[in-house]
Amino acid sequence: MLSVTGQDGMMPIINRELSMLAFNERVLAQCELPWVPALERLKYLTIVSANLDEFYEVRMAEQKERLTALAAQDSSQARALRAVLEDVSARAKILVERMYVLLNGKILPSLREVGIDLVSGHDLSLSQRRWVQATFTREIAPVLTPIGLDPSHPFPAVANKGLHFIVELRSKRGTQKNSIAIVKVPRSLPRLFEIRDKTATSRRSFILLSTLIETELGRLFPGREVVSDSQFRVTRDSDLWVDEQEMTNLRHALAGELRRRPFGPAVRLEINADCSDAIHTLLVEHFDLEPYEVFRVNGPVNLARLQAIPDAVAHPELRFKTFTPGPSLPEVTDDRLFANLKKRDVLLHHPYQSFAPVVQFLRCAVEDPTVIAIKQTIYRTGTKSELMDLLIEAVRRGKEVTVVLELKARFDEETNINWADKLEQAGAHVVYGLVGLKTHAKMLLVLRKEGNAIRSYTHIGTGNYNPSTARFYTDFGLLTANAEIGRDVAAIFHHLTSLSQPPRLKHLWWAPHTMKNNLLAAIRTETLNAMAGKLGVIMAKMNALTDEDVMASLCEASNAGVQIHLIVRGACCLRPDVDGNTKNIHVRSIVGRFLEHSRIYYFENGGKPNVYISSADWMSRNLDRRVEVATPILDGGLRARVIDEGLHVALRDNAQAWVLQSNGAYRLQRPKTGQTPSIAQTTLATKLGNLADSDAS
Repeated sequence: MLSVTGQDGMMPIINRELSMLAFNERVLAQCELPWVPALERLKYLTIVSANLDEFYEVRMAEQKERLTALAAQDSSQARALRAVLEDVSARAKILVERMYVLLNGKILPSLREVGIDLVSGHDLSLSQRRWVQATFTREIAPVLTPIGLDPSHPFPAVANKGLHFIVELRSKRGTQKNSIAIVKVPRSLPRLFEIRDKTATSRRSFILLSTLIETELGRLFPGREVVSDSQFRVTRDSDLWVDEQEMTNLRHALAGELRRRPFGPAVRLEINADCSDAIHTLLVEHFDLEPYEVFRVNGPVNLARLQAIPDAVAHPELRFKTFTPGPSLPEVTDDRLFANLKKRDVLLHHPYQSFAPVVQFLRCAVEDPTVIAIKQTIYRTGTKSELMDLLIEAVRRGKEVTVVLELKARFDEETNINWADKLEQAGAHVVYGLVGLKTHAKMLLVLRKEGNAIRSYTHIGTGNYNPSTARFYTDFGLLTANAEIGRDVAAIFHHLTSLSQPPRLKHLWWAPHTMKNNLLAAIRTETLNAMAGKLGVIMAKMNALTDEDVMASLCEASNAGVQIHLIVRGACCLRPDVDGNTKNIHVRSIVGRFLEHSRIYYFENGGKPNVYISSADWMSRNLDRRVEVATPILDGGLRARVIDEGLHVALRDNAQAWVLQSNGAYRLQRPKTGQTPSIAQTTLATKLGNLADSDAS
């Protein structure tokens, strides 16, 4: 029997999902902060739009599938879950309404003030209308294929998140009843056009593809009159499912599932606010949706496409101040890198410090003739990747290359399948991890022949091996020649490739085998120390906290007097100051120009602090159903850096930190009277990198 309380939360589903929406509310709030420039506000809006897409494609889709199963088993549980989904959707609709209010009332007007116009069909001047007509005739109309609905023309297939128009038509002769047509907007067309208007030299005018088509829609139906039209967009269940126990080739099975993904069950419909009731009813019935799954919006149905505007204009004054990552310390030449690592570990803090040393580390391994083997995990790396190109080059140079490539990294499956093909064709050993588990750990192991011995050099990180996202995701990485850590990493790779028994490790915690037990034991140690009158402190930074066992253990520690400071960017189901159980728990979320992504665990440990950086959030999926690692920071100086840069700076933030209240709401921190503003990301960007004219942004 499926449980309405879900699988990975102490709180009911509604609190977990509302917590996810609350994060997007905090992101959207950046659009209203006075120091956020206009184009950056628009980018935040598009981020929230994309986040909501994934929220429905994955999380709400999962709950809808659960509701379908419950409806066939237990009507009372089905009713309870349906009520949950209605409540979550009501909150999502409030968020969406706020997005369009901000877009129409603040963001677009602020852009107009500086000469950037996003025009509607009603705003077009005579010369602009001529340009639109010519562009439609030349570039758009030939690509469109209107489909009139009748017995020989059924409703066309509508792919996930595809933009369409639904049009109600009547004959100009008035002899036939109204008919319905569907116009699919091809993905091959640009979503934004700049209007070339010679009469407005001081301004730049843009028009969305959807607006351009709608303006000229009647020309697609000669002899017919457009009675009404509406954009619509359907979000579908996009989670892939394969039975790994029954298949013979995971890559081939996933490739088949990817072909079916665009046409999964519908979970959300977006339509224009003025869509007629008749068309609304037709769409809801066709896609088998409930009323709470329909979103009427006052503007374009896909706000994420507005990202094309910041991409199209320069205007540095409308963006955050220029930031250049700082170098790693110490900075060394290629020929001295391995020698330097034998002397000291190197800690990297992205994006404040460049990701280049990670690329340099792999490049040196590829070019060094004494390196005999390279092993790496890959979760998300991008369609273009210097790191993957280097691994292929390493194979060509005769090195043993092993890649544990996660094919089930959501929405990166196709990219990873393509890389798997290229790596295998080059001759690399490519494996896909363990059946039933995603490999989310971030590890890179280099084995180098030095005299009669083989020495290991290791990189362990909290973020993906993706130089692009490393420019705006905050993550830590450790480069080390520590032999014991190297042996731990080598043992994990051996387990992942050989199906051997899970090994015992010296330093690393790893899921799903030891991490959760070690984490609970560390929390328990702080609890016992506090009960004995000693100082008990836990500080942790992560993307989400939903695991029931961890939260129960933290409540026990709080009751014992342990001071717990949590920096949780996204969903947090553990509320502070509730019924006395969490009176010593403090939760905050940092939202800024960079995406907070690093995971850090700190335990006071009786005055001998233990500090770990990890790939794992405190969620059941990470601790129980993924391969994850956490490595201790053994060097005292680097440990102090992680504590200060990763924890203390965030805890001192009094201008961009959102503090979780006992009722589940977040309150934005503001400096007290006479208090100097402290912004974590600005502090680190100024300290470690080069932030031009550093300010609150």
